[in-house]
Amino acid sequence: MSEFIKVEVVYALQHQQDVVSLTVPEGATAREAVEASGLLLKYPGIDLDGANKLGIFSKPAKPDTVLREHDRVEIYRPLIADPKAVRKKRAEEGKVMKRGGGEAGAV
Repeated sequence: MSEFIKVEVVYALQHQQDVVSLTVPEGATAREAVEASGLLLKYPGIDLDGANKLGIFSKPAKPDTVLREHDRVEIYRPLIADPKAVRKKRAEEGKVMKRGGGEAGAV
């Protein structure tokens, strides 16, 4: 008889997140958990072979990573803008940034 483990698969959008708790066979991979979660059907724009990357508890993971009990598989959306490019553009425009990413002097 094969053993099963409990895991979560999470996909966050800008204003909501979907968390799916499921039981998968021991030895299941991150990709298999995502497929079993049903999130690929709910969000057909998710592309595990392209734009979307995976992580386990905020650490990048490959789709073939074998899961452990209580792992949280996270599906990451592609970045809208490169943070380095945004900082460089602000510096070129002479804007001073305060701590926290907002403009200095902004209330």
